[in-house]
Amino acid sequence: MPTYEYECKKCAHAFELFQNMSDEPARVCPKCGGEVRRLINGGAGVIYKGAGFYSTDKAAPSAAKKSSGGKPDAASPCASCPHSDGASTCPEKAAG
Repeated sequence: MPTYEYECKKCAHAFELFQNMSDEPARVCPKCGGEVRRLINGGAGVIYKGAGFYSTDKAAPSAAKKSSGGKPDAASPCASCPHSDGASTCPEKAAG
């Protein structure tokens, strides 16, 4: 439910009401009983802090890319490699 701001036309008393969007606007000043008008405000702004909120942010590099410049270690077998039969080196990695 939004908070609406009102101002009395007679005594200039400003107040806020927490109302449903479907509720009727307030018409009477709680201070003097005069006619009120609803003020238009800009709403609340949203501030994003930290990385990952913008399309220009870059993903953090993984540990494998940091240690070997983006290439997998030639001495460790890959789980999906057909050469992962326990051999210490993969011929495809060595060639890459």
